Amino acid sequence: MGSGARAARATACLAVAPLLLLLLLLARGAEGVGLWLPPPGAGSGQLGAAPNRYLTREEHWMSQTLDHFSPTDHRQFKLRYYEFLDYHRAPNGPVFLYICGEASCSGISNNYLAVIAKKFGAALVSPEHRYYGKSSPFDSLTTENLRFLSSKQALFDLAVFRQYYQEKLNAKYNRTGADNPWFVFGGSYAGALSAWFRLKFPHLTCGSLASSGVVLAVYNFTDFDKQIGESAGPECKAALQETTRLVDGQLQAGSNSVKQQFGAATLGNDGDFLYLLADAAAIAFQYGNPDVLCSPLVEAKKNGTDLVEAFAHYVNKYYIGTFGASVASYDQQYLKNTTPAESSYRLWWYQVCSEVSFFQVAPKNDSIRSAKLDTRYHLDLCRNVFGEGVYPDVSMTNLYYGGTGIAGSKIVFANGSQDPWRHASKQKSSKEMPSYLIECSNCGHCSDLSGCPQAPSNIEGDSSKCSPPEALNKVRKQIVDHIDLWLSECQEQGHGSETSQGSRWSISTY
Repeated sequence: MGSGARAARATACLAVAPLLLLLLLLARGAEGVGLWLPPPGAGSGQLGAAPNRYLTREEHWMSQTLDHFSPTDHRQFKLRYYEFLDYHRAPNGPVFLYICGEASCSGISNNYLAVIAKKFGAALVSPEHRYYGKSSPFDSLTTENLRFLSSKQALFDLAVFRQYYQEKLNAKYNRTGADNPWFVFGGSYAGALSAWFRLKFPHLTCGSLASSGVVLAVYNFTDFDKQIGESAGPECKAALQETTRLVDGQLQAGSNSVKQQFGAATLGNDGDFLYLLADAAAIAFQYGNPDVLCSPLVEAKKNGTDLVEAFAHYVNKYYIGTFGASVASYDQQYLKNTTPAESSYRLWWYQVCSEVSFFQVAPKNDSIRSAKLDTRYHLDLCRNVFGEGVYPDVSMTNLYYGGTGIAGSKIVFANGSQDPWRHASKQKSSKEMPSYLIECSNCGHCSDLSGCPQAPSNIEGDSSKCSPPEALNKVRKQIVDHIDLWLSECQEQGHGSETSQGSRWSISTY
């Protein structure tokens, strides 16, 4: 995965915010951003993805197994996917599987992955994550019906899809038993899925890119808030902290007028309101727009003007207005809605509460967010929304996947230096699993795929607005080199038979 505007901030990073800012993304059929932050294009904001931001939006469908772990449950559901074959060097060219994460999947985006696909003559396919968007197995998303929503089930969906689509390609080209080279991509939570897919199904992919891949499940994710402070810098951090103190003070005094300033008078739970404000601040750094938040706050602090008013102006105009965040989605009563069309946020919160946690709690010292956003707030939310017994056993999640000690191979990790989610990713390189940090002032979540800023995603992931662009271009070249090498090694092992320029797959210079 989204800082994480709330339940789904991630998806492909185009894509995983404050509780992953992974979740807001989900809600309204927007292109994925990742981990609880509201998605660009979610709602009436101006960050929506225009048609030319997609390579294709034509829907395709396949039958998918509901429970991959039960030999007696044969129920199936319809899973949506997309394909783009214009760049494919048929019939033996590689297939790039782009994983949609915790959001509705609206098509294949024209981000930097499109540039890479063109280089390698690759087909692009992108399946939707179970339960999200139009791929819901149930008409009612009760807690009981959500029990099949997990990363483990999703990984088997990807494996089944991979086999299904390979057979479809073989039929298209009148072949039997052929196996194209496959490479898997994903950002945010989908970036974690990309790494985990290579870990669990190494025979089905030549390698994977985990863009801002949050492979470490974290119970109390205090590093998230700490990174916001580092990314903000001393002046902006001090202004944000003072704003938080002022808001806390007004709430303590019983004043409801402060919620009205933010258009959030309907949020009866103070914790829900404070989470809205924490997400609103985090999104500026997560998606590469720090000046939109920091410039007016620092100026207000220097001039002695009302900091709360200045922050409310940013939240109303940018976070809610331009970015399209939904105040209602922070209301725990709203999260209880079990209708699929209204449950995007509910879905990601279920994964948070049952599997990965990422509780974005306030550190004990030097916090930016309110101290009221503690572990108890998150546990109470999980219990209130899903009932007793839903609990994130992160130790089991990390035991199953390995956390940052993941014992995989041919997985490349990339993270933006300003992204708070990078502390749940693999930041140290290891043998066969290189990790790169893109260091620039506005490099955030999934900047390697999205460019700068990260929301909205730039056409072809344009790097020209990164500060400096060289930081991103250098890492991109390293990523392409790894893809080139690993596809070549796959070819030597018999995946595909077409020989491209020399021993490498890339058909154009970087």
